[in-house]
Amino acid sequence: QVQLVESGGGLVQPGGSLRLSCVASGFTLDLYAIGWFRQAPGKEREGILCERSSDTTSYYADSVKGRFTISRDIVKNTVYLHMSSLKPEDTAVYYCAADELFTVQALCINPPGVDAWGQGTLVTVSS
Repeated sequence: QVQLVESGGGLVQPGGSLRLSCVASGFTLDLYAIGWFRQAPGKEREGILCERSSDTTSYYADSVKGRFTISRDIVKNTVYLHMSSLKPEDTAVYYCAADELFTVQALCINPPGVDAWGQGTLVTVSS
């Protein structure tokens, strides 16, 4: 069974940092394109960072460039979203997704038919 489980969300002050985790089971995460998405209240889900390690391609939304990065732990079959310099407008439910075939650009436009989605974790940036 292909499954992704996120964790690490919570309340953080503006300017702070947070790391989200996305653990994969049922497939080898490193062979897939990975995407991080977020959905703010009243808004559509948007792709913010997508990466495929096999060809070192990546896509970053302008809103997170220079502040968010992605890393992988192959042994733990886990991908991380490192968020820094957080702003109130980063408040959202964050999701990870994985797909074997989509390019990073295609994955980050939130297409139908993505192989796996996590359940989401809430990040609230507030003082």
